[in-house]
Amino acid sequence: WDVLRPGGHATVVGIAPVIDLGDSPLGKRRMIPITGGTFVGPRLKGIVLPGGADRQLTRKDGVTLLNAVYEMQTDDGAVLSIVNRVTADSTSSPPYLRSMVEVTAPAGPHDWLNRRIFVGDLNVLPPERKAVVIRVYEVV
Repeated sequence: WDVLRPGGHATVVGIAPVIDLGDSPLGKRRMIPITGGTFVGPRLKGIVLPGGADRQLTRKDGVTLLNAVYEMQTDDGAVLSIVNRVTADSTSSPPYLRSMVEVTAPAGPHDWLNRRIFVGDLNVLPPERKAVVIRVYEVV
């Protein structure tokens, strides 16, 4: 994560191959498993746990809606649950990739995350890397 204020760092999330879920009345569906990763920022650092997934719907107008659900474990052992909803418009130049990030933290030193609003952006790394970079900012 580029956690949590401007000037932070980034999360690198490893991804597995795309799973095609077929067409629906709303558009094309697919899922991308999350294989792990790392995050670092001014107030948090740790690992992205494997087992999450990014479910995507590409609408007929070319906009893709992503709903990524995964967990991150901080260096002190706290597990944060993340829901990252991204709007991706690859028809614009440059592509528009912005997100709303919901964090659920356990009681304790990271519970302040439950009381904040976060936004972010997403960058896909070159295909040979099989990863994305997510930067997240606290709205202050």
